[in-house]
Amino acid sequence: MLKDEQWPVARLIPLSSASGIEAQERRVASALLAVLAAVEEFGRALLKPLGAPAGRVEAFIEVPFKQEGRTIRPDGVIAVAKGTRSWRALVEAKTGSNALDPKQMEMYLDLARDYGFDAVISISNHYVTSSSTYPIAIDRKKLRKVSIHHWSWVDVLTEAIVQKQYRGVKDPDQAYILSELIRYLSDPRSGAVSFDNMGASWTAVRDGARDRSLRKGDPQIEAVALRWDDLIRYLCLDLTKDLGRDVRPMLPRVEKEPATRLKNLKEALADHGRLSADIQIPDAIGTVQVVADLRARRITVSTTFDAPREGRSKGRVSWLLRQLHKAPDQVKVDAKVSWLAAPLSCTLGAAREDPSSLYPDGGREIRQFTVGITRDMGLKRDASRGSFIQSAVTATTAFYGDVLQQLSPWKARPAKLRGRVGQEEPLLAGLSEEHPPLVEPIAEAMRAQPGEETFVEESEDARAAITGAPEAQ
Repeated sequence: MLKDEQWPVARLIPLSSASGIEAQERRVASALLAVLAAVEEFGRALLKPLGAPAGRVEAFIEVPFKQEGRTIRPDGVIAVAKGTRSWRALVEAKTGSNALDPKQMEMYLDLARDYGFDAVISISNHYVTSSSTYPIAIDRKKLRKVSIHHWSWVDVLTEAIVQKQYRGVKDPDQAYILSELIRYLSDPRSGAVSFDNMGASWTAVRDGARDRSLRKGDPQIEAVALRWDDLIRYLCLDLTKDLGRDVRPMLPRVEKEPATRLKNLKEALADHGRLSADIQIPDAIGTVQVVADLRARRITVSTTFDAPREGRSKGRVSWLLRQLHKAPDQVKVDAKVSWLAAPLSCTLGAAREDPSSLYPDGGREIRQFTVGITRDMGLKRDASRGSFIQSAVTATTAFYGDVLQQLSPWKARPAKLRGRVGQEEPLLAGLSEEHPPLVEPIAEAMRAQPGEETFVEESEDARAAITGAPEAQ
C-alpha cells in the first residue's frame, strides 16, 4: 500500500498531549481503530458492508495529508489489503454532542478522491434510520468516485457486543481485547453516549399535542420527529444487543425517502398527536408497531398476525390462548373478523375467563389477531427514570419478553392419505425380519428367466434364502 512509514499507528491505549474534547475524540478513535485491526472477526463485520475485502486490516490516526498548500489531518485511516486488491477509507470521529460539519466532511471527500481512497467514514452519536441515509446534507456530486458511510457509537458498541457474545471470537486474546473495547465504549466518559435526550423542543411539542395547538410548519415538530426516529434506531440496537439478532426499523415503501418519512411523521404529530414506527425482529410472528400517543400520554406496542386457516373461530381462539398462557392478563387482544369493520376486543384475562367474547356471530371467521400492551408515557425529555425514552424502551422490551417471544406462526398439518378400496391392512403391514419382502419377488424373477446368466456374487446364506433358485450353469 502507498503510505508513509511515519504514519502513527492506532493504539489500544493511546498517549496524547491534547486535552478536553480533542483528547477524548483521539482516544476513542485510536482505541476503536486498533481493535478493528487486532480482532479479525470484528473488523470484518464492520468493514465488509462498506465494500472492504476480507484481508489484513491496518489502522492509523491523525495522518497528515497535503492539499492545496495546507495540511489536513483526518482522525484516522483504515487500509485493507488482500492479494492485489486494496481498500482504504478516511475516518472522522465525533464524541459527546459534537455534530458533523458538512463542510468538513465534503473536504474529506475531496481529499479521498485526490488520494485515491475508496470511502469516508464518520462516527458520532447521531443515528441514521438506514444504511443508505447520511445524517447531514452532502453535495451528491462529491460521491461519484468516493462513498460515504456513517456509524453511530451505539452501532459500533452493539456490533462489538453481538460479535463477542453471540458470534464469537476464536482467539482468546482477541476476545479479551474486544471485551476491553466494550467496557471502554460503555463508560460515559468515553464520549460514546447512548441515546439520552429528546431535544430542547420536546416539552413544547409534548404540551402542544395535549392542547391540540401544534402546526405542521412548526420547526419544533420537525426536531421531535427526527429525534423519534433516532430513538427507534437506538431501541433496535438495544434489542439487538439482548437478542443477538439484527433488529431493524422497517419503513413502508412510500417512506424509504427520508423527506417523505419526515413529512408523514410531522403530519401525524400535528393532526393526531401521535408518533409511530415499525420494528422487524427476525423470526418473530409479526412486525412490532410502537405508537406514542402524546395526547393520551400512553405508549402502545403491538403486533398483528394471521389466524390459523383450519378449524372454526372457536379453535382459533383456543390456539391463541394456549400460546399466551404465560402472558399478563392486561394484554389486549383484537380479533379481526371477515365482513366486520370493527374487531372483537377484550383483555387476555377476560378471554381466559370467557373465550366466547372473541367468538364472532353468524359463523364468520377470524382472519387475524392483534395483541398489544399499553403503558403510561414518561414526560421528561432525558433518559432518566420516568422519562419518555425510558418508557418507550421498557414497554417494547416488556412486550417482546412477555408476549411476542411466546408466539409462533400457525403451520398447517400435513395432508392425510385417504383409505383405499378393499384395503384392510396398513400399507406397511407384513414387513418384518421373519418375512423379508424382497426374497420371493427375486426368486420369481429368476425362475421366469432360466436361460439367462446371472452375474451376482452370492454367499451361501443368501443362496439358501432364495428358495427354489436355479443353480448357476
